[in-house]
Amino acid sequence: MRKALIVSDTHGNNRNLIRVLDMHPDVEFIIHCGDIENGEDELRCRAGCPLYIVAGNNDFFNALPRELEENLFGHRVLITHGHYYRVSFSPEMLRQEAISRECDIAFFGHTHRPEVSYGEGCICVNPGSLSYPRQEGHKPSFCIWEIDDKAQEHFTIGYLTEM
Repeated sequence: MRKALIVSDTHGNNRNLIRVLDMHPDVEFIIHCGDIENGEDELRCRAGCPLYIVAGNNDFFNALPRELEENLFGHRVLITHGHYYRVSFSPEMLRQEAISRECDIAFFGHTHRPEVSYGEGCICVNPGSLSYPRQEGHKPSFCIWEIDDKAQEHFTIGYLTEM
């Protein structure tokens, strides 16, 4: 089983991100979908694995890319914060953009609500927010992406409980 951690919208507060890293020390890489707000240096020091980080709408004065296209676990993926694709309304515009770039998975954030949306030609995954969750129950969330022995992908939304 291969495993990756997907997070977003930590907004400079890495406390919960560090908790998740401690829970999942076996991830092969980490994707951060933006609004890290200057937390990237601490994440780089603690991660112990490759990082893919994009800028969000609150990431000012840094050199983070707006988007990334990567080949990961045998999939072509688009990593973006999502605010340029109106994801607060629906992931459809992002899905169409990903398909036009021949990506079969799109990772995004911005809404602070976890979501895995299976659609024609592309899966859209939002891990939610580890710092300021907005979904019912308001639990900090993240996503674990796993590839099983049959090369099937699995996206599991995880939640932290308060300490």
